[in-house]
Amino acid sequence: MTTDDPTILVVDDEEDVTDLYATWLTAEYDVRRAYEGETALDVLDESVDVVLLDRRMPGLSGDEVLTRIRDEDLSTRVVMVTAVKPDFDILGMGFDDYLVKPVSKDEIHETVEGMLTRVDYDEQLQEYFALVSKKAVLEAEKDAGELAESEEYQSLLEDVNELRDEVDDARASLSDHEDFVGVFKNL
Repeated sequence: MTTDDPTILVVDDEEDVTDLYATWLTAEYDVRRAYEGETALDVLDESVDVVLLDRRMPGLSGDEVLTRIRDEDLSTRVVMVTAVKPDFDILGMGFDDYLVKPVSKDEIHETVEGMLTRVDYDEQLQEYFALVSKKAVLEAEKDAGELAESEEYQSLLEDVNELRDEVDDARASLSDHEDFVGVFKNL
């Protein structure tokens, strides 16, 4: 690990979980740990590339930490890693990806790598990725009837389709074919 390695902040009130994720990532990244929301905000700065954030914590919740991160307009990518099953309330949240615990070492690594790839893309493309992530999470957790009845989900579909058209031009600008395939294979 060098000082140029990406910085990952792991935030979870369960110290064993925080320490486990940090251990999985330490060989490749500069990893910071926080066991509660206030501490997370204290150690968060522009150098943090990715935050792995639990939603349900005593004191300052992960949802509140996420709101503060977005209010500060930090360019960090935020991944909710939580036991909280997603519901339609996630549509208004500013996270970049959502993982439901338990998660594996491979899932954590793949997600962090994906977030680090996104850091270089423009805002519109990042917004598209975030919307597609929310769509995938809801489709994995909700049945077709619930999705069909949800006005929020229908609005999400419209937003995804609209942004898809707008980012088609951006896809052409990706220089590395492998990067292109990796980024868009799951969409």
